[in-house]
Amino acid sequence: MATNPFNTIELEKVQSYWNARPCNIRHSPSPVGTRQYFDEVEARKYFVEPHIPLFAEFEKWRGKKVLEIGCGLGTDTISFARAGAQVTAVDLSTESLALAKKRAEVFGLDNITFHQANAEQLSDYVPVERYDLVYSFGVIHHTPHPERVIEQIHRYMDRDSTFKIMVYHRNSWKVFWMLLKYGRKKGETLDELIARYSEAETGCPVTYSYTAETVKAFLKGFDIIDTRIDHIFPYSIPEYKNYEYKKVWYFRYLPHALFRWMEQRWGWHLCVTARLA
Repeated sequence: MATNPFNTIELEKVQSYWNARPCNIRHSPSPVGTRQYFDEVEARKYFVEPHIPLFAEFEKWRGKKVLEIGCGLGTDTISFARAGAQVTAVDLSTESLALAKKRAEVFGLDNITFHQANAEQLSDYVPVERYDLVYSFGVIHHTPHPERVIEQIHRYMDRDSTFKIMVYHRNSWKVFWMLLKYGRKKGETLDELIARYSEAETGCPVTYSYTAETVKAFLKGFDIIDTRIDHIFPYSIPEYKNYEYKKVWYFRYLPHALFRWMEQRWGWHLCVTARLA
């Protein structure tokens, strides 16, 4: 990109944003922190994003060491732990981390170690040791200097380790929808528009996006094994907020096979599996 509107943003601003609205916190109407709440959060997340379990391959990591960068409320964290992995989970948001820890307690899982950390300086917080899997889903693109996180990740891997990352896809239906619905403000770059509407709560301070080509340069020092594009959100927002799943009219009449064809080309999630070069 010719200009970078994000690399001067202070990390505290990013932390404040996610502390005020932890990702997926409204995925359930039940009392926050209860078993029912966490069960409903998980059910809603994997219903709307069914490609996550396929990408993460939770069962594959039984008996293995997993480092998750950006655990949020801990939905994937718990799935790895339930499958029998030894999990180290990291998040910048103290509010998200508190709920993830509560979640582990509620489900009686003692095979998770949590760290509140800035992933750009990960080795200052998490002891450097080898992991079988380093996993980060929809997180690293929200830090001002994501390339620093990638440099850090190298330290926790060897040539037999796997790195799985999801970042946002620039050539996606969602970006087209943003342009169509909102358009750019005067003087606003496409990156700033994407950041503004990338999350359910508008105004995310930092959101980088990548193409299948630019992600190769971003993942410096890695060999990419697999790249998958997925996820177009088809539901009407007002109903969705009330936990009703009514598709917007133009997706309602689209054959499922055609919708999946679109998702695999213009989906919002760019899912990459890589190993050290």
